[in-house]
Amino acid sequence: MTEPTPAVRAHVGTLRPEDLPAYCYDLAALRDHAAHVRAALPDRVELYYAAKANPEPEILAALRPYVHGYEVSSGGELTHVRKAVPGLPLAFGGPGKTPAELAGALTAGVERFHVESLHELHLLGHLAARHAPGHRVAVLPRVNLPVDDGSLDGVPLAMGGRPAPFGLDPADADEAVRLLADDTYPQLELRGVHAHLASGLAASELLTVAGAVITWATALAARHGVPLPEVVVGGGMAVDYTDPAARFDWTAYGAGLARLTAAHPGLTLRIEPGRALTAYCGWYVTEVLDVKRSHGEEFAVVRGGTHHLRTPATKGHDQPCTVLPTGTPWPHPWPRPAANGDRVTLTGQLCTPKDLLARHVPAAGLRAGDRVAFGMAGAYAWNISHHDFLMHPRPGFHFLGTPEGG
Repeated sequence: MTEPTPAVRAHVGTLRPEDLPAYCYDLAALRDHAAHVRAALPDRVELYYAAKANPEPEILAALRPYVHGYEVSSGGELTHVRKAVPGLPLAFGGPGKTPAELAGALTAGVERFHVESLHELHLLGHLAARHAPGHRVAVLPRVNLPVDDGSLDGVPLAMGGRPAPFGLDPADADEAVRLLADDTYPQLELRGVHAHLASGLAASELLTVAGAVITWATALAARHGVPLPEVVVGGGMAVDYTDPAARFDWTAYGAGLARLTAAHPGLTLRIEPGRALTAYCGWYVTEVLDVKRSHGEEFAVVRGGTHHLRTPATKGHDQPCTVLPTGTPWPHPWPRPAANGDRVTLTGQLCTPKDLLARHVPAAGLRAGDRVAFGMAGAYAWNISHHDFLMHPRPGFHFLGTPEGG
């Protein structure tokens, strides 16, 4: 649903116009969802949170009891997450890692490295001797596997199964395993294989991809006579912004993963969801500044915009929202701007026609001064936005409840 939770709705009622826009996160709702996800997963399936989805320290801390670790994709994320939730394992992924980032990760004792190319593997092996002497460094080559069964056709965001800058080409995978198995770099240890191929898949589709990845990875290990303790199948669980009530079927997914692990004794699977864990816990709340008519359509201009909430612009969708009418009297002597029709397009304050938050929203009677709560704003929202464009004030941030559940 797009309706704010009772905690968010009550909190919005305490905010003054000058406190808006504001991000409001319901940490209790986040913990409940994370607990459901964790309960659906079988033994030998590890849950890592992809911190890129929302790295707010309060979000990271709220997830801590339910995850085995965190996936980070830059040196900055690594430092930030290590400080916010010290003591939990990290997996360092992402293309284009710099020598300084790899050296810093080695010095920090990062538990797993997702290696994206043969060059990166050589670089990591060279740096390990200097920055992690006496330690074994766990490596999982990320491979851009071919997918020929049609399961990735038409997916919203594909990172594999086709030409892409992510991961090793399958033709390089054998060389990567050879380098890890023949003591070319004695400090590097082959821990498994990583293959995150796409985002926006349903449970059945992700299970098909996971099965293909496991089959390919076990064959690779068998060719070289090396053990395969882990396979990472990434994230990519579908989040439907057009139907907020529809949720990824974690129960069916967990049951399918249980069948896969049962067929491969001794193999640990790891998943790395981001958006599917945190999207539902956040709302971007703002105020209607003006309502106007233009060429037969009505527009409401709100405080803020896509420089705070970039998601609808990047994904080309309408952000789900709820109108919260205000009882505040109109303070001016002229008429209060209000919608005459049933549908209103919600825009921000930016000087660009691309600053669209939601089009043709059912909002009969919408008035200046009313508030709008944009739901599903807990992931890839503030942290991917172009904050400084036009230099508008930044939003407030409100975390309702404590990360620990108090």
